[in-house]
Amino acid sequence: MNIQWYPGHMTKARRAMKEDLKLIDLIIELVDARVPVSSRNPDIDELGRQKARLVLLNKADLASDRGNDAWIRWFKSQGMEAVGLDSRSRAGLKQIQAAVLEACKEKIERDRKKGILNRPVRAMVVGIPNVGKSTFINSYAGKACAKTGNKPGVTKGNQWIRLNKSLELLDTPGILWPRFESQEVGVHLALIGSINDEILDRQQLALELIGLLETRYPEVLKERYGVETGIGGDEERDSIKDSPQEAARILEEVAKVRGCLMKGGQYDWKKAANLMLDDYRSGKLGRITLEFPPT
Repeated sequence: MNIQWYPGHMTKARRAMKEDLKLIDLIIELVDARVPVSSRNPDIDELGRQKARLVLLNKADLASDRGNDAWIRWFKSQGMEAVGLDSRSRAGLKQIQAAVLEACKEKIERDRKKGILNRPVRAMVVGIPNVGKSTFINSYAGKACAKTGNKPGVTKGNQWIRLNKSLELLDTPGILWPRFESQEVGVHLALIGSINDEILDRQQLALELIGLLETRYPEVLKERYGVETGIGGDEERDSIKDSPQEAARILEEVAKVRGCLMKGGQYDWKKAANLMLDDYRSGKLGRITLEFPPT
């Protein structure tokens, strides 16, 4: 599945971000907890090399506890503060202020030695499209101060948001790189909804999802759809991702079980694919982490 996508306004946003870095103390980066590496912009580490860093693993409620804990440890090992949260339910928001202070403790100490007290930390909020930046800002501020939406690229321009006496946020448009480092990254981003569905083959994407589930969560398809996977031990599971025939058979079984039929009684693969993708994105398949830190 070949995925390439880079709207022109994101090139402009990257240039603007580089300029805005001069104004801030801290970069708050939102990633999707299900795919923390795929949902990061690889430019941010280079652009923000001299800045304090805080990574927020958003949608942590859709990822496994084991995955969330592993990623928080990993980001901290890389010199960044990290917090898991669910912006929609506001779970995890209370941990952010302490994480901001910890990430900026050197800056705060420098200010104190200069006699500068109580100057607010100025933070830039960044993240790729549809990772939940605007929802996070609105939840943290307790009011709708940043425009939100359920489609990628809703935020078009920068705005400063004063949250309290100790923290100000600079909202920025989401940024996505011009080419993916691997097609696996592209598939992960498509699965979580960071790429517009209108340019995707959702049926092929559902087959990719089936391959990932068979490899890492073989019990999910049976629990959700009552579909027998027909796979054996670990060796067979490791190879299932590369078996399009098996993935196609499972998608057809889902269509059969869920009554996805077209006129004439043929199975409606497109409808079954949409059902599966919606179930994954909404968490109905369970809490599924698709990426784990390198060991």
